[in-house]
Amino acid sequence: MTSAEIREAFLHFFETKGHTRVASSSLVPANDPTLLFNNAGMNQFKDCLLGLEDRGYVRATSAQKCVRAGGKHNDLDNVGYTARHHTFFEMLGNFSFGDYFKREAIGFAWEFLTTALALPKDRLYVTIYHTDDEAFDIWNKDIGLAPERIIRIGDNKGGPYASDNFWAMGDTGPCGPCSEIFYDHGEHIWGGLPGSPEEDGDRFIEIWNNVFMQFNRTADGQLEPLPAPSVDTGMGLERISAILQHVNSNYDIDLFKHLITHAAQIVGVENQDQPSLRVIADHARSCSFLIADGVTPGNEGRGYVLRRIIRRAIRHGHKLGATGTFFYQMLQPLTDVMGDAYPQLMESRERIEAALIKEEEQFAKTLEQGLKVLEHELTQIQGTVIPGAVVFKLYDTYGFPADLTADIARERDLTIDEAGFETEMSAQRQRARDAGKFSVDYNSIVKVDTATTFEGYQSTQGESQIIAIYKDGKAVTELSEGDEALIVLNKTPFYAESGGQVGDTGTLKNDTGIFEVNDTQKSGHAFIHQGVVTVGQLSINQAVAARVDHELRAAISKHHSATHLLHAALREVLGTHVTQKGSLVASNILRFDFSHEQPVTFDEIQRIERLVNREVIANTAVITEVLDIETAKTKGAMMLFGEKYGETVRVLTMGTVQDERPFSVELCGGIHVERTGEIGLIKITSESGVAAGVRRIEAVTGLNALNAVQKTDTTLQQINTLLKAQKDQTLEKVNAAVEHSHQLQKQIEQLNQKLANLQAVELLNQVKEIQGRATLVATLQNMDAKSLRHLHDSVKSKLDNAVIVFAGIQDDKVSLLASVAQSLTATLKAGDIIKHLSTELGGKGGGKPDLAQGGAPLNEKFDQVIAALPAWLETH
Repeated sequence: MTSAEIREAFLHFFETKGHTRVASSSLVPANDPTLLFNNAGMNQFKDCLLGLEDRGYVRATSAQKCVRAGGKHNDLDNVGYTARHHTFFEMLGNFSFGDYFKREAIGFAWEFLTTALALPKDRLYVTIYHTDDEAFDIWNKDIGLAPERIIRIGDNKGGPYASDNFWAMGDTGPCGPCSEIFYDHGEHIWGGLPGSPEEDGDRFIEIWNNVFMQFNRTADGQLEPLPAPSVDTGMGLERISAILQHVNSNYDIDLFKHLITHAAQIVGVENQDQPSLRVIADHARSCSFLIADGVTPGNEGRGYVLRRIIRRAIRHGHKLGATGTFFYQMLQPLTDVMGDAYPQLMESRERIEAALIKEEEQFAKTLEQGLKVLEHELTQIQGTVIPGAVVFKLYDTYGFPADLTADIARERDLTIDEAGFETEMSAQRQRARDAGKFSVDYNSIVKVDTATTFEGYQSTQGESQIIAIYKDGKAVTELSEGDEALIVLNKTPFYAESGGQVGDTGTLKNDTGIFEVNDTQKSGHAFIHQGVVTVGQLSINQAVAARVDHELRAAISKHHSATHLLHAALREVLGTHVTQKGSLVASNILRFDFSHEQPVTFDEIQRIERLVNREVIANTAVITEVLDIETAKTKGAMMLFGEKYGETVRVLTMGTVQDERPFSVELCGGIHVERTGEIGLIKITSESGVAAGVRRIEAVTGLNALNAVQKTDTTLQQINTLLKAQKDQTLEKVNAAVEHSHQLQKQIEQLNQKLANLQAVELLNQVKEIQGRATLVATLQNMDAKSLRHLHDSVKSKLDNAVIVFAGIQDDKVSLLASVAQSLTATLKAGDIIKHLSTELGGKGGGKPDLAQGGAPLNEKFDQVIAALPAWLETH
């Protein structure tokens, strides 16, 4: 069976068992601060497993894209050199949310492996948690597995319930025993059963893990039974493919053989049995899928991990002799084998290729810079060993691979301090682990079994009943004046924060008290009203009048509808590659982040403003429909970044119809205006970059937009007053003022040049001979860097074969300039002079052997450092 056939067989099998097939979520976790990337099939179902979300089904199956290349799960350096390490892999899984449990999960796994895939039963072993007698009986009595093929694994990771066969979502919260299934590749391969001293061998390979989430672990370590136990399972597609295709390495399966063959052709090698080709094949998958899911190479977070993976692939290509840009060419063979299952590869082709090409070109420059730094460091070392700290600095700061440093060292009869480098790397890994230690107390999450009915689409006020109150994280029955708390209502007009739109504010009021709502959030299907009691008391089961701040709601709805129009206009003006990367919809501003490689020009911004305001003026009705997800997709509705959608969705249609398509069609559960004319006016106030490949536009609507326009008018009026210009003369007067300023600047430069010539004559009298070289060292007051250069040129034209060092002082800054005649650079370099001075003065600088510049703050050391320079020149 091919990998694609195995994937489909798994999903189809569980569909026949009543599971809903769910598409893989993005590699970028949605609203989950505990993860760098989605690294397991259960990630997108975490809220379902926690009981915080009800999707309308209790059984699910998926093939989830996963990346493990940063943070806690980081085996990047092993990829390509072992049989089963990958940066990207697919996790096949089946899930039960309070429905079936151990018996059915074990039965499903055994049936699929031994019947659907026809694996020989005598090749399968299982492990269980050592006290899980229930699982043992199911395997032994129901499945018929002999006791010696059921291995009990205890706490082998340093603490209670710290075991290969006990799974936990975090330090607290849902957890439970698990049962892993292993496949025996045969005696011809070294390795032992799980729990044996030889368990790290390749003979017995884990292929499936059934997690039985049946306990809740409290902060004091106690396990309490969960009211609705759940099941989370996972099977790596690459591992099961290797077994069914009778190979021992994941890199020998059909999918990877196709990629490795093309990688060899692209880089121009014949021998395909090389680790570097496996690296390129693996990294092509993770990089392409990460970019397709919106990650762009950068210097921090997810972008930094992506950049590291790309550069590692490029480096291995270079090791094989690749020249020019080559890595982007791996996208086509990847699409050949995975495009049917993941059509976003083809949909995002241009963006993926452009990002890979740009990063490869940038890396070429980085390598060039790293070589220069390395050359300098080589002049500083004593002995024949390059210190580990230097190797690490090149690697960490400049992206310069350690193995390349070692290659260059060998060419110079040098070696690198591998132990020292590894010490630095270990410290970095620990820093990464510490930074990646996300801690979430799942017991602190407010869980409300009763759902809140949302009535905010129809009204901003209504009568409700208090059904739950939380204070300091604990359920209480009443509140007094001054208490900060969370209140849950049976029904509410308050919109809970979602999709970038902020939560509503307002009041809950009755005869006994008033509760000021400062924010509204969601927990499962309950709406949580956060705020404080400002008057009297409130208690559970009381009726309250819920009233949303109508003015703020109206302003928010204008900004939210404007965001949809803005998104559509951006795609029309800039291109369909534009996708949302985040948003904020508040009462005073809208913020929209989107994918785009370069700044949006002023002309483009004006075109966008004209488009969106054309739709505002058209005053068309805003239409909302509740449709099933497939009908919504057929209608062309766009899905918003980071959102989760159920089987039915709310579709928002806005704007005029052109070529049988409305201006904007998106899935959205937010609050909107009834007609576009209510927005009044949309004015873009700023455009900026927030990350590599991600731009941000901020805009305002209604009276906020009018205020922005009037603020510009006020500024223009003030400029006209200063220029003594009429309104239609502003540009003419500004141009005249700028031209006059240029003329004055030229006159100043001419005068400075004349002064420099006069001063140069005076300075020639200060020339001294140091080490047989004509040398001029001078401090010059009220002299910036540009004036210093003019003076230097004037002096140099009158002084041949000399060393010139100038320090110009202006305000609290020192400008440094040094030049050394070409005939003298063999023994003294200008760059060394400037580095010495800037280091002593706490500044920066450098340059070529014959000319260098720098700068530093003016401090109490200045006079002493300059006075000591002649003595320094005597020794150099």
